[in-house]
Amino acid sequence: MTKIVQAVKRESRQVEKALHPLVKEWFFTKFKEFSLTQLYGVGAIWERRNILISAPTGGTKTLTAFLSILNYLVILAEKQELENRIYCVYTSPLKALSNDIHKNLVEPLEQIYQLAESKGIKLQEIRVGLRTGDTTLAERAKMARKIPHILVTTPESLAIILTSKNFVNALNGVEFCIVDEIHALDNKRGAYLSISLERLNEVSKIWPVKIGLSATISPLEEVAKFLVGIDDEREVEIAQVELQKKIDIEVLTPVKNIIDDENIQNDMYSLIDALIQKHKTTLIFTNTRAGTERVVAHLKDKFPTIYGDDNIAAHHGSLSKTLRFNIEERLRNGELKTVVCSTSLELGIDIGYIDLVIMLGSPKSSARALQRMGRAGHKLHDTAKGKFIVTDRDDLIECAVIQKEMIERKINTAKFPKNALDVLAQQIYGMAIYKIWDIEELFSLIRKAYCYHDLSKNDFYDIISYLAG
Repeated sequence: MTKIVQAVKRESRQVEKALHPLVKEWFFTKFKEFSLTQLYGVGAIWERRNILISAPTGGTKTLTAFLSILNYLVILAEKQELENRIYCVYTSPLKALSNDIHKNLVEPLEQIYQLAESKGIKLQEIRVGLRTGDTTLAERAKMARKIPHILVTTPESLAIILTSKNFVNALNGVEFCIVDEIHALDNKRGAYLSISLERLNEVSKIWPVKIGLSATISPLEEVAKFLVGIDDEREVEIAQVELQKKIDIEVLTPVKNIIDDENIQNDMYSLIDALIQKHKTTLIFTNTRAGTERVVAHLKDKFPTIYGDDNIAAHHGSLSKTLRFNIEERLRNGELKTVVCSTSLELGIDIGYIDLVIMLGSPKSSARALQRMGRAGHKLHDTAKGKFIVTDRDDLIECAVIQKEMIERKINTAKFPKNALDVLAQQIYGMAIYKIWDIEELFSLIRKAYCYHDLSKNDFYDIISYLAG
């Protein structure tokens, strides 16, 4: 069984000692000191240890994951030893987040190169590539010719990449694999990814170090096993970073009597407007894409002199890539006063300064509510400020319970689906495209994936028989 150990916090000088002079100078021009998350994670990753890092939103998890990897690539680039292959795979369940990571990787690299140039140090080019469902055929072809050293992708795109012989060759020496937002993968997408991670292990000559990034979630031991799979020879560290971020959460109703008041919807928009006007930038979460569009339309109709295309926008996965990117960029630049979304902005994408999060109706769990609220006061020591707005008794009770759990720091339990046969059928089909497998080798690989560790041979052969038919 996979061994679970607690991560060790390093001293600042230990972490600093491992950094290349260019990376060290770049880091300390941006930050005064290492965060608590970095003291737990950077050294472990540098020593090639599998690690799950759990910290609240704004806990510097992403930079912690990439700092050692960028450091390693800069060392190789200075020695002119960078090869034409993928060194690191970063996967996240959200296309918007993948785009954001790509941007936030390219900018530090540009700054490091400027620093190197000012010192007369010649570095090889460190390439970052983005592959999601939005990536055009031309961009994919270009990436196949000029292999990125860091590949940023989504679980679905990773599975497709693992069927492509050109990309599989580039993955032969992958050394790091970052899985971001693991708390959002306790579903069939997670089951799908668990097999992809084993497929990545199989194609790589060097077993890639697994780095998991998660908001507050439990039980961490199970999440850690999901990250590295099930094998007696595998070990994973857990770094649970308890950043006691302050939260300010209220449950509000638009009217005094939510049972009999017939004007509740109209009053709800008046309440939303009043809250927006008291704050600089507000992010509003609905629970559906249709609800997102409806809220934007109603605010524009009810307050035509206040809201227009210049200061309010809807953001969700059905929008085109160009429109989504434009909204994210305007939000980052402080050009939008309000953005309404369903779930597309609840993960760790950098969206600049938000000082209020409004949740319309129940998000159904305290973990999700904390994740959404963490978008306000996204910096390390800011207070996260949020309001639930409820319009019926069911939501009132549910949101009041969630508010209590949030204040008491009670977190929902993650449950990854086990032995999902529809997902397994898709993965086996993709694996058969990649190469001809020995049946026992295929079964052994699948059983190392956390979500399929208990898969029976009967179910496995039934799926093979079904696909063969």
